[in-house]
Amino acid sequence: MTTQSASAKVDPLAGLGDAIESAAGALGDAGADARQAAKVAARKVKTAAHTGAYRAAYGASFGVVFGAVFLVELLPENNVFRRGLEDGAEAGFDAAIAKSAARRAGKRGTGAGEEDLDFEEDAPEPAGRKDDAKA
Repeated sequence: MTTQSASAKVDPLAGLGDAIESAAGALGDAGADARQAAKVAARKVKTAAHTGAYRAAYGASFGVVFGAVFLVELLPENNVFRRGLEDGAEAGFDAAIAKSAARRAGKRGTGAGEEDLDFEEDAPEPAGRKDDAKA
């Protein structure tokens, strides 16, 4: 019986050590997995925030422009308010083109006046303005 009792005796601390090593390995893997998952989640949140900001800016811009055009179309053609809105929109568009051209030329601000820039030949046709070709 002494041989049986000697072989049946197992060190209880060795089993505890193996369990601790196994748990530490699992925690290390979980930490690496959590870091990777956090990076993926951060990229998704950043993309969603950029998409939301773009859509909000697009919606606000579209709403303002569409509302103004709708208002202009409701007014009679000889109305002073309608002519003011049309002329102001045209002047704003021209100023935006002049500012963009000045920026491309390396200048700050509007720089050149309307007479200094030939908008018709240099500027490409904006997308979505097919109704101008009919007129």
